[in-house]
Amino acid sequence: MSEFISLKSSNSPEPSSHSPIVHGIDLTPLTQCTHYSSPLDIIAIKHACCNRFYACIKCHNELETSHEPRVWKEEQWDEKVVLCGKCKRVWSADEYMGCGSACPGCGGNFNPGCKGHWGLYFKV
Repeated sequence: MSEFISLKSSNSPEPSSHSPIVHGIDLTPLTQCTHYSSPLDIIAIKHACCNRFYACIKCHNELETSHEPRVWKEEQWDEKVVLCGKCKRVWSADEYMGCGSACPGCGGNFNPGCKGHWGLYFKV
């Protein structure tokens, strides 16, 4: 079982020496995990409670046993909190929620079913 992987890419708007680390269980290089592993499950979300990127809320809850998850408030939606597992770019919550289930940078398709989980990550 892999607990985390480091994602690095020269395409990331964040400095390459500070590429985000994605946490999760049995992760692939595209950020798929044991809970969500379809070809469209290629995002990781930074959690407001711990400022760590996780492949999904289930991975967060299984690995972060010392605190409860917390959602990003609407006034925080400009923060870079969503990582595309394909191109490794990090997007704001606003950019992610307005992208139509495709990465604004590389065009990689995201799972449209994730929209049903937005309330677990963002105050919607």
